[in-house]
Amino acid sequence: MTNYREIATPSRTKEILEKYGFSFKKSLGQNFLTEPNILRKIAATAELGPEDCVMEVGPGIGALTEHLAQSAGKVLTFEIDQRLIPVLEDTLSPYPNVSVVNEDVLKVDLVAEANQAFGAEHPNVKVVANLPYYITTPIMMHLLMSELTIDTMVVMMQKEVAARMSAEPGTKAYGSLSIAVQYYMEAELAFIVHKTAFVPQPNVDSAIIKLTRRVEPIVNVLNEDFFFELTRSAFTQRRKTLWNNLISHFGKSEQKKEWLTAALEATNIDPKRRGETLSITEFGLLANELFANKSE
Repeated sequence: MTNYREIATPSRTKEILEKYGFSFKKSLGQNFLTEPNILRKIAATAELGPEDCVMEVGPGIGALTEHLAQSAGKVLTFEIDQRLIPVLEDTLSPYPNVSVVNEDVLKVDLVAEANQAFGAEHPNVKVVANLPYYITTPIMMHLLMSELTIDTMVVMMQKEVAARMSAEPGTKAYGSLSIAVQYYMEAELAFIVHKTAFVPQPNVDSAIIKLTRRVEPIVNVLNEDFFFELTRSAFTQRRKTLWNNLISHFGKSEQKKEWLTAALEATNIDPKRRGETLSITEFGLLANELFANKSE
């Protein structure tokens, strides 16, 4: 490409922002990466090839998008900020394999959008994105729980949130978010990105997490909604025992206590344990026992 200049260099980023008179909106969590090497590393972590269909959320001025477009077959990216659409039309003009949709990713039909951008017979999708910090978890859960089959996710988020998503039982970071993510995906912290790599500079460092879809969920449950309800209830107050959190959530009547006691005994789980000590498998066993014997 003649006179090719990467979008993500500090000088080109500044030039683009000045050309369009763009001002950052804190409410949209806009932090743009200005380190091309990090973007190359993100794309490499996703192991992209010409057969891959990639979905991105929050492209900004297209810094990561262009690296995805250079490696993948097709790229679909969602940008909520109308002001960035003409910028992206300009910066991504060399890449005919990119589709930009000016929508809130939480409100779109992901399957319909993927079919339109990639074709109805498209293979499974990879998600690669620098997610807005303020809404990382809702976006992640929307993607994971959608009807769209996502093979791999390589996403940047606050380091603390990435630690929670990849946490093991018995650690401070482990909680209902760890379980919700790891139920579907194998989680691995790929690398850390220092806050100085962004404009404007955020207050905390970031991390890249790589999630790979399991062939089957980590545990077979009778009802997924009930399983997630149980895991959330177990962490309502982390300092409380499993028993205290469960009766606070499900009720303190004698009938409820007997129902909970029977399930804990049947699964050999000590009610005095805290939620953070239970593995996902143990939560699955307990959820199944409780659900199978629900009286309502």
